[in-house]
Amino acid sequence: MDFRMSVKLLLAEILQNELTARGVDTLAPSDYEQIAERLVEQVRDIELSLSARSVTGKPEFE
Repeated sequence: MDFRMSVKLLLAEILQNELTARGVDTLAPSDYEQIAERLVEQVRDIELSLSARSVTGKPEFE
């Protein structure tokens, strides 16, 4: 198992625990994994965008 996969699985478990603690128990384990995958993708996109802005000298937020 690579690092990204373990992070996604850890995020999925945390998400499931947090939502269950708040009374949400209608999602399947695969739903949590898909949500975690999207979170990782979105964070990666933000990191790439911020990195590109730092290289070009543009402000982080406009």
